[in-house]
Amino acid sequence: MKLRIQSINFNATSQLEAYINKKVSKLEKFFEQLQTIDVYLKVVKPETAANKEAEIKISIPNIDFFASKTCDTFEEAVDLCVDALEKQVRRYKEKATKS
Repeated sequence: MKLRIQSINFNATSQLEAYINKKVSKLEKFFEQLQTIDVYLKVVKPETAANKEAEIKISIPNIDFFASKTCDTFEEAVDLCVDALEKQVRRYKEKATKS
């Protein structure tokens, strides 16, 4: 699995990158065939309280999963994205096993 973290218009701290790596690696236990995980972090204008946006795209053979959330902190946005992607992967696996 390849993990790419892109912070747009700011520099992500090593603590934030380690947190993202820890959270995203949990998705591997749901689906072993993860090829790439792209994480995009950006600060949304205007400067409001909930202006931290995280987008996560997961690529597996023949399909992509995507989640995007905007919250007060990047950690919260990443948590919500991982939860949403977990649901998407579970639904996909359920459909695949029924076929």
